[in-house]
Formats: sequence, C-alpha cells, structure tokens
Amino acid sequence: MDTTIKVDSKTRDRLAVLAEAHGTTMRALIDEFAANTLTPAELKERADRTAAYLAEHFGVTVAAESSAEVLRGVRNQVVAHHAAEQAVA
Repeated sequence: MDTTIKVDSKTRDRLAVLAEAHGTTMRALIDEFAANTLTPAELKERADRTAAYLAEHFGVTVAAESSAEVLRGVRNQVVAHHAAEQAVA
C-alpha cells in the first residue's frame, strides 16, 4: 500500500538531488534509509551483543562510558564529513 509523506519543498528537492546522485528514485532512497537505519533500541541491542561477544571471546569488558565516548567521536566525525561535503558542493 502506497502512502504520501509530506515534507517541505527544500527537503523534497534535496531528496531528488540525492536520489539522482545515487542513480535511484526518491522512493528507493527512502526505502533504503528506512531499511538500513537502526532505531535507538536496535543500536543498544547490537551494542549489548557486541559487548557480550568481546567479553566471551576476548576477555574485554567495554564500559558504558567508553561506548558513549566512542559514539560521540563517531558522531563528530560524521558531522565533520557532512560539513566538508557541503563545503565542496
């Protein structure tokens, strides 16, 4: 069943440019985003499984503080990467 998602024209135009750059449609782009983007609960579950695996197989204990610090670092890198892409465009 199809549905409509309402976004402002700036967002629609941006999605169109992104879709074209990826050689796909806006629909496929949004489908891919929805299929591949994890929810906070899914991220936590994956982190918990990873921590359990590391503890069981390598004897490594990952502290919650370490995970949060790494996550902040990754987010900062993603933001910097997107900012650099915008500066070039």
